[in-house]
Order: sequence, then structure tokens, then C-alpha cells
Amino acid sequence: MLHAAVALAMREGMDAVSMRKLADELGVGAMSLYHYVPNKDDLLDGMVDLVFGEIELPPTGVEWRSAMRRRAMSTREVLNRHRWAVGLMESRRSPGPASLRLHDAVLGCLREGGFSIVMTVQAYSVLDAYIYGFALQEMSVPFESAEEGAAVAQEQVRQFAEQAQEQQSAALAEEFPYLAEVVAGHVAEVGYDFAAAFEDGLNLILDALEQRRTA
Repeated sequence: MLHAAVALAMREGMDAVSMRKLADELGVGAMSLYHYVPNKDDLLDGMVDLVFGEIELPPTGVEWRSAMRRRAMSTREVLNRHRWAVGLMESRRSPGPASLRLHDAVLGCLREGGFSIVMTVQAYSVLDAYIYGFALQEMSVPFESAEEGAAVAQEQVRQFAEQAQEQQSAALAEEFPYLAEVVAGHVAEVGYDFAAAFEDGLNLILDALEQRRTA
């Protein structure tokens, strides 16, 4: 049942998930589902825990930054598959076994890596803020690849040029020089690679945490 609910959310979005719709998907009466989950909140708890179960646990026996990098990359990949879950992952009051297992493994990796309890909490917080924030941004932008990003930027530059000509106003580079430098001079030429950008930002965070850990 939970797998069917997740498949429905992946296909039609979280708004489409209801006990009645899920019952239709399974070909059973809606009331029969309440034998397994008392309400929709319990259904969401189970669905979210399935997503947590797809995230790779930080491996043991490797340097903490490598382990955290693998966990972060896996989390981004899973959230890209389950975009409906981005805003739900840390919102459940009753975390399931997969969620608890992952959280314990991440905390353990940081503690075994030499972080104090306070720094472990800080490191976990900043890493997850970056991972989930990036996933949310990636989900909301109007393109999914570097090539599409370049095309969108080129179209935006073209539209601005037309508007500037019609209104006899300054060109993009004159009115917004830094925006023109980034959008017209960079993104429109090479696009925006989400995977590369994610890893670059992640490395900045991991390097900063290492500096604080060893200070």
C-alpha cells in the first residue's frame, strides 16, 4: 500500500494522494485502508520513511568528509526522484525506522570523525539545510539541465533586449551590470549544471567544517 501511495505521489504529486484515490489505485474499498493506516498522517509517515530508506547510509571505515559527501549526493538523487517529499522529510512527528537509522548513522559518522556533540549538531544542521534547500531550488527552477538553463537564460536576455528597445531604456548590461555578467555572459553560454554546483557548494561546507573541527 505504501509503495502504491509513493508511486501515486511520484506520478501526480502529493496533492493527488488521498485515502479514496489510493483505494481506487489498489482496487479496494476506501474503508479497508484504515485497517492498515488510521489516517492520512500515518500514511505520510510511512511514505516518507520509504524515501528515507532509499538514501545511502554514510559508509563506515572512510574519512568523514567522504562519507558525508556520499550521503549528501545520495540524498539529492533520492529527492530528485521524489520531489513530492522535499518539504516533508524532516516534518514528521513520528519518524520511522529508516529515518531513525539514517539520522543515527549520520550522527555516528560525525562523532566518530572527531566532532564534539555541539559541533555534530551544527554540522548536521548546516548540511541538511544545504541539501534540502538545494533540492527545493532545483525543483522550482524552469529547467532541468545545463543546456535547458542556457536556453532559458538566452530567452530572458532576448526578452529584456526587446523590452529595452520598446521602452527606449538602458540595455541589460548598463542597467544591471552584474546580472548581465552572470546571466548573459555565463549562464547563457554554458548553462547551469546542478550536479556540479551541488558538489561545489557541498565541498565548501565540508572544508569549512573540517577547519572548525581541527581548530
